[in-house]
Amino acid sequence: MSSMTDPTSTHSPTGRPDRAGRLRLSATDLALVASFAALIGALSYIGAVPVGGSGVPITLQTLGLGLTGALLGPWRGFAAATLYLALGAIGLPVFAEHSGGLGSFSKISAGYLISYPFAALVIGLLVAFVAGQAGKTRALVLFACTFVGGVLVVHAFGIVGMKVHQDVSWATAAGWDAPFWIGDTLKTAIVALVAAEVHRAFPQLLPARRAR
Repeated sequence: MSSMTDPTSTHSPTGRPDRAGRLRLSATDLALVASFAALIGALSYIGAVPVGGSGVPITLQTLGLGLTGALLGPWRGFAAATLYLALGAIGLPVFAEHSGGLGSFSKISAGYLISYPFAALVIGLLVAFVAGQAGKTRALVLFACTFVGGVLVVHAFGIVGMKVHQDVSWATAAGWDAPFWIGDTLKTAIVALVAAEVHRAFPQLLPARRAR
């Protein structure tokens, strides 16, 4: 039986660690990780318009991040988001406004960037073990799963980053973050619609469902 359908296999479509705790990724997994890291980078170029009092640019990065977690699952999603940050850290211009380098992690928007692997992980876990195990891949369920990671986690990190960077109050940092909520909620809706269709077409992306 192939590893795609065998629940005892060391490899899974969500890229989970095996019984020894090691993350096992096939060549296909690695290709998907690289492709989705590139997708997040490509979407960072679209928009990049500074908004609000913070001057943090709004982009489509979180759209790519949401798709990464919702379609790749927790561990491959975490790996793809981490790879994206690593590519930016070594100087490739994959961040907003065609920026890159370690200096990007000392800017006011650093909290948002640092959140990406954790957001993808949370989205992937919720999609796999809430939507997946319950057999609910409807867009509304996927929207809720993606909203928690793609909006709540990202914005929490972002607010903390702006407060620390600018040494302002929590209220001021939250106010700077507020303009991004509407756009990120709309992007989450798009992610949910796309992911729902993909999971219906390729149910093997989700872990094996519990026997009823």
